Amino acid sequence: MKVNYQLILDREIEKIGASRPRLLLHSCCGPCSSYVLEYLCKYFDITVFYYNPNIYPPQEFYFRSGEQKRLIEEMGLDCAFLEGDFDEAEFYLAVRGLENTGEGGERCEKCFWLRLGKTAEYAAEHGFEYFTTTLSISPHKNARLLNETGKRAAEKYGVKYLFSDFKKRNGYKRSCELSKMYGIYRQDYCGCVFSMRERRELEQ
Repeated sequence: MKVNYQLILDREIEKIGASRPRLLLHSCCGPCSSYVLEYLCKYFDITVFYYNPNIYPPQEFYFRSGEQKRLIEEMGLDCAFLEGDFDEAEFYLAVRGLENTGEGGERCEKCFWLRLGKTAEYAAEHGFEYFTTTLSISPHKNARLLNETGKRAAEKYGVKYLFSDFKKRNGYKRSCELSKMYGIYRQDYCGCVFSMRERRELEQ
Protein backbone atom coordinates (compact mmCIF):
# COMPACT_ATOMS: atom_id res chain seq x y z
CA MET A 1 0.00 0.00 0.00
CA LYS A 2 1.31 3.42 -0.97
CA VAL A 3 2.10 5.67 2.00
CA ASN A 4 1.26 9.39 1.94
CA TYR A 5 4.34 10.80 3.67
CA GLN A 6 3.14 14.37 3.22
CA LEU A 7 0.01 13.56 5.24
CA ILE A 8 2.15 11.99 7.97
CA LEU A 9 4.26 15.17 8.05
CA ASP A 10 1.14 17.35 8.26
CA ARG A 11 -0.09 15.38 11.26
CA GLU A 12 3.28 15.57 13.01
CA ILE A 13 3.41 19.35 12.55
CA GLU A 14 -0.11 19.60 13.99
CA LYS A 15 1.01 17.62 17.04
CA ILE A 16 4.02 19.82 17.82
CA GLY A 17 1.94 23.00 17.67
CA ALA A 18 3.95 26.08 18.66
CA SER A 19 6.67 24.19 20.56
CA ARG A 20 9.40 24.57 17.86
CA PRO A 21 11.40 21.37 18.52
CA ARG A 22 15.03 21.08 17.42
CA LEU A 23 15.48 19.44 14.01
CA LEU A 24 18.72 18.23 12.45
CA LEU A 25 18.19 18.54 8.71
CA HIS A 26 20.50 16.48 6.54
CA SER A 27 21.06 18.46 3.34
CA CYS A 28 22.61 17.15 0.14
CA CYS A 29 22.91 20.62 -1.43
CA GLY A 30 21.59 24.19 -1.41
CA PRO A 31 18.96 23.77 -4.15
CA CYS A 32 17.34 20.76 -2.50
CA SER A 33 17.33 22.48 0.89
CA SER A 34 15.80 25.75 -0.33
CA TYR A 35 12.12 24.84 -0.29
CA VAL A 36 12.56 22.49 2.67
CA LEU A 37 14.01 25.31 4.77
CA GLU A 38 11.36 27.77 3.65
CA TYR A 39 8.73 25.25 4.70
CA LEU A 40 10.12 23.78 7.93
CA CYS A 41 11.62 26.93 9.48
CA LYS A 42 8.07 27.94 10.42
CA TYR A 43 7.79 24.97 12.76
CA PHE A 44 11.29 23.88 13.89
CA ASP A 45 14.57 25.26 15.16
CA ILE A 46 16.81 23.86 12.44
CA THR A 47 20.46 22.99 12.16
CA VAL A 48 21.46 22.14 8.60
CA PHE A 49 23.81 19.15 8.57
CA TYR A 50 25.78 18.98 5.34
CA TYR A 51 27.12 15.42 5.52
CA ASN A 52 27.91 14.02 2.07
CA PRO A 53 31.12 11.98 1.86
CA ASN A 54 29.82 10.53 -1.42
CA ILE A 55 30.45 13.73 -3.37
CA TYR A 56 33.12 13.71 -6.06
CA PRO A 57 35.51 15.40 -6.65
CA PRO A 58 36.54 17.03 -3.34
CA GLN A 59 36.23 20.56 -4.74
CA GLU A 60 32.61 19.78 -5.59
CA PHE A 61 31.97 18.90 -1.95
CA TYR A 62 33.35 22.19 -0.70
CA PHE A 63 31.69 24.25 -3.41
CA ARG A 64 28.28 22.78 -2.59
CA SER A 65 28.93 23.38 1.09
CA GLY A 66 29.72 27.02 0.39
CA GLU A 67 26.56 27.41 -1.68
CA GLN A 68 24.55 25.88 1.17
CA LYS A 69 25.92 28.42 3.64
CA ARG A 70 25.34 31.28 1.21
CA LEU A 71 21.74 30.23 0.66
CA ILE A 72 21.01 30.21 4.40
CA GLU A 73 22.49 33.69 4.75
CA GLU A 74 20.77 35.17 1.68
CA MET A 75 17.39 33.72 2.61
CA GLY A 76 17.81 35.35 6.02
CA LEU A 77 17.06 32.13 7.84
CA ASP A 78 17.51 31.77 11.58
CA CYS A 79 19.16 28.37 11.45
CA ALA A 80 22.61 26.98 12.13
CA PHE A 81 24.95 25.25 9.70
CA LEU A 82 27.17 22.27 10.38
CA GLU A 83 29.57 20.76 7.86
CA GLY A 84 30.14 17.06 8.40
CA ASP A 85 33.47 15.33 7.80
CA PHE A 86 34.40 14.69 4.19
CA ASP A 87 35.46 11.07 4.59
CA GLU A 88 35.55 9.63 1.08
CA ALA A 89 36.92 6.31 2.34
CA GLU A 90 33.79 5.75 4.42
CA PHE A 91 31.59 6.13 1.35
CA TYR A 92 33.70 3.84 -0.86
CA LEU A 93 33.74 1.22 1.87
CA ALA A 94 29.94 1.40 2.21
CA VAL A 95 29.34 0.84 -1.52
CA ARG A 96 32.19 -1.57 -2.25
CA GLY A 97 31.13 -4.15 -4.82
CA LEU A 98 28.17 -2.04 -5.94
CA GLU A 99 30.02 0.43 -8.12
CA ASN A 100 28.21 -0.64 -11.31
CA THR A 101 24.69 -1.21 -9.95
CA GLY A 102 23.31 1.98 -11.49
CA GLU A 103 21.63 5.08 -10.14
CA GLY A 104 18.72 4.31 -7.85
CA GLY A 105 19.87 0.79 -7.03
CA GLU A 106 21.52 -0.92 -4.09
CA ARG A 107 24.49 1.43 -4.16
CA CYS A 108 22.19 4.36 -3.47
CA GLU A 109 20.49 2.42 -0.66
CA LYS A 110 23.86 1.99 1.06
CA CYS A 111 24.64 5.67 0.54
CA PHE A 112 21.30 6.73 2.05
CA TRP A 113 21.94 4.54 5.08
CA LEU A 114 25.42 5.99 5.55
CA ARG A 115 24.20 9.59 5.48
CA LEU A 116 20.95 9.17 7.39
CA GLY A 117 22.60 6.91 9.94
CA LYS A 118 25.25 9.52 10.65
CA THR A 119 22.59 12.22 10.88
CA ALA A 120 20.52 10.19 13.35
CA GLU A 121 23.61 9.42 15.42
CA TYR A 122 24.59 13.09 15.63
CA ALA A 123 21.00 14.12 16.42
CA ALA A 124 20.79 11.63 19.28
CA GLU A 125 24.17 12.63 20.71
CA HIS A 126 23.37 16.36 20.64
CA GLY A 127 19.83 16.47 21.94
CA PHE A 128 17.84 17.02 18.77
CA GLU A 129 14.22 15.91 18.94
CA TYR A 130 13.95 15.14 15.20
CA PHE A 131 16.06 14.53 12.14
CA THR A 132 15.18 14.28 8.47
CA THR A 133 16.69 14.78 5.00
CA THR A 134 16.14 17.02 1.99
CA LEU A 135 16.74 14.11 -0.39
CA SER A 136 13.06 13.31 -0.93
CA ILE A 137 12.55 16.59 -2.80
CA SER A 138 14.24 15.09 -5.86
CA PRO A 139 11.94 13.45 -8.43
CA HIS A 140 14.78 10.97 -8.97
CA LYS A 141 14.82 9.74 -5.35
CA ASN A 142 12.60 7.00 -3.94
CA ALA A 143 10.65 8.57 -1.05
CA ARG A 144 9.57 5.20 0.32
CA LEU A 145 13.16 3.95 0.51
CA LEU A 146 14.35 7.20 2.10
CA ASN A 147 11.64 7.15 4.73
CA GLU A 148 12.17 3.49 5.54
CA THR A 149 15.89 4.19 5.89
CA GLY A 150 15.16 7.15 8.14
CA LYS A 151 12.86 5.02 10.28
CA ARG A 152 15.56 2.34 10.67
CA ALA A 153 18.12 4.96 11.69
CA ALA A 154 15.67 6.47 14.17
CA GLU A 155 15.09 3.09 15.78
CA LYS A 156 18.82 2.39 15.98
CA TYR A 157 19.79 5.70 17.59
CA GLY A 158 16.63 6.54 19.56
CA VAL A 159 15.66 9.83 17.95
CA LYS A 160 12.51 10.75 16.02
CA TYR A 161 12.56 10.76 12.23
CA LEU A 162 10.41 13.34 10.46
CA PHE A 163 8.69 11.49 7.62
CA SER A 164 8.41 13.53 4.45
CA ASP A 165 8.12 13.66 0.70
CA PHE A 166 9.16 17.22 -0.04
CA LYS A 167 8.52 17.00 -3.78
CA LYS A 168 4.79 17.05 -2.99
CA ARG A 169 2.77 20.28 -3.21
CA ASN A 170 5.11 21.57 -5.91
CA GLY A 171 8.09 21.40 -3.57
CA TYR A 172 10.53 20.54 -6.34
CA LYS A 173 9.17 23.32 -8.53
CA ARG A 174 9.53 25.80 -5.67
CA SER A 175 13.11 24.66 -5.06
CA CYS A 176 13.92 25.45 -8.70
CA GLU A 177 12.34 28.89 -8.33
CA LEU A 178 14.29 29.65 -5.15
CA SER A 179 17.56 28.42 -6.67
CA LYS A 180 17.05 30.78 -9.58
CA MET A 181 16.04 33.63 -7.30
CA TYR A 182 19.23 33.34 -5.23
CA GLY A 183 21.53 32.25 -8.06
CA ILE A 184 22.37 28.95 -6.36
CA TYR A 185 24.48 26.47 -8.30
CA ARG A 186 22.49 23.43 -9.45
CA GLN A 187 24.65 20.41 -10.18
CA ASP A 188 23.74 18.08 -13.06
CA TYR A 189 24.55 14.82 -11.23
CA CYS A 190 23.66 13.46 -7.81
CA GLY A 191 27.13 13.64 -6.32
CA CYS A 192 29.26 10.51 -6.45
CA VAL A 193 31.77 9.62 -9.13
CA PHE A 194 29.51 6.82 -10.36
CA SER A 195 26.51 9.11 -10.86
CA MET A 196 28.77 11.62 -12.59
CA ARG A 197 30.01 8.96 -15.03
CA GLU A 198 26.45 7.81 -15.76
CA ARG A 199 25.40 11.39 -16.44
CA ARG A 200 28.31 11.97 -18.81
CA GLU A 201 27.54 8.73 -20.67
CA LEU A 202 23.95 9.86 -21.22
CA GLU A 203 25.20 13.13 -22.69
CA GLN A 204 27.34 11.37 -25.32
